[in-house]
Amino acid sequence: MFGTVVVGVGIAGLARIRDLMNPMPSSPSENLKLFGFVSRRSFGNINEAKQISLEDALSNKDIHAAFISTENRNHEETIRMFLEAGKHVLVEYPMTLSAKAAHELWEMADQKGKVLHVEHIELLTEEYKQLKKEVAGKDLVKGTLHFTGSVLDENKSGFPAFSGIARLTWLIDLFGDLTVTSATREKQKDKNYSRMTVHFQTANKKPLTWIEERGPGMRREKKINFCFTSGCLESFPETPRSSVGLFMQDQNLFAKKLLGQVSKEELAAEKWRILRCLDLAEVIQQYCEEPEKIYS
Repeated sequence: MFGTVVVGVGIAGLARIRDLMNPMPSSPSENLKLFGFVSRRSFGNINEAKQISLEDALSNKDIHAAFISTENRNHEETIRMFLEAGKHVLVEYPMTLSAKAAHELWEMADQKGKVLHVEHIELLTEEYKQLKKEVAGKDLVKGTLHFTGSVLDENKSGFPAFSGIARLTWLIDLFGDLTVTSATREKQKDKNYSRMTVHFQTANKKPLTWIEERGPGMRREKKINFCFTSGCLESFPETPRSSVGLFMQDQNLFAKKLLGQVSKEELAAEKWRILRCLDLAEVIQQYCEEPEKIYS
């Protein structure tokens, strides 16, 4: 059994507590035992899970793994603390708000022989799994992924290339490695509106565009337009919802890693994808914030 603690009790943290207390029968998650949760706010208990101090979570020898569900800006420091304490770590995306920090933390996890798992539930949705099947084996001509959503506090969530890294992860997972050719950002502070537009090239020099748009009252929605030599895909395939929740699927994957049931090849491919996306997110931020330096 692996003793676990949940750090941060927002929407994701509460979902983690629920799933750890009610693991899927006969799944790897049955090897996880929740010892408690850590929060800056005082709760006492949540659904029989008890609140413990950060110090207890770090020093308790019966706690082997931390589920980090804090604000994005706090991920780096929290991952570092738990790795230094010799714990395995599951963290919600984005892993960090800096590519350099992500590489350093992964190196630390490798040196300590600890699992560092980054949640990317956007790859686990039935919608995405079906989309990936539809795209497989087709020759891309050009494509666009356009996301809209409500306003985020960037001081907490980070630059849009990081807070929106789920979209970037889709593009890398679908079309392989990408190169940023340009990136711009429009901001209307008085309207609390932001639109980031990123242009990529695939390894085969095909153009891809990612638009991340946020403003008050904007519906959370993704639109696609992927054109292939065989035709265009302009809407998501209809899919039933999975009977297993996304956080539970992710938790099972983390437990499999703890149990040594995931191949080295799969682990290496996942590590490459996560770090590559964070590298690209940083390049995008540089393009948007200092275009004259990059273009000159």
